[in-house]
Amino acid sequence: MSADDFVKDAQERMEKSVNALKKDFATVRAGRATPSLLDKVLVEYYGSMVPISQVANISVPEPRMLVIQPWDKGSLHEIERAIMKSDLGLSPSNDGVLIRLSIPQLTEQRRQELAKVIRKLAEDGRIAVRNVRRDVNEDIKKAEKTSGLPEDESRRLQERVQDVTDKTIAEIDRLLAQKERELLEV
Repeated sequence: MSADDFVKDAQERMEKSVNALKKDFATVRAGRATPSLLDKVLVEYYGSMVPISQVANISVPEPRMLVIQPWDKGSLHEIERAIMKSDLGLSPSNDGVLIRLSIPQLTEQRRQELAKVIRKLAEDGRIAVRNVRRDVNEDIKKAEKTSGLPEDESRRLQERVQDVTDKTIAEIDRLLAQKERELLEV
């Protein structure tokens, strides 16, 4: 592994952590209807569990409404059941052809609870980034001992990995602040 590969590996792995955090943030309801709210809701479809987006078309006709139109009308009740079982707190309205989900206005208490949830998600993201930093630094130290990587080069690489870590954590903090504003502003 060349010297730059260590830093590139750290960047790629940290970017994956940030992308996972973005997906997690997208599933936290902020009072507006978005199809990504249903990303984690799985439906039993012909014996396997699949996301709703793979068995139905999800549209947003109004800012506070989602419309789910299954491709197979037989899966309508399974989709409805999966939404009711989910922790979204939404009540589906089934008219026999499609499902309407009305997104209620968030209460101040619920906004505070969701803010705690996203702070926890952000902290988990920071921990994942720090774990990547630790793993890459250990790889650099191993390379120093086994393949003769010079000590000053090892230190320089660890500093570059720290710079990448700092930038990635700053990005996580920026995403958190953005999501908190979205949640807490009425």
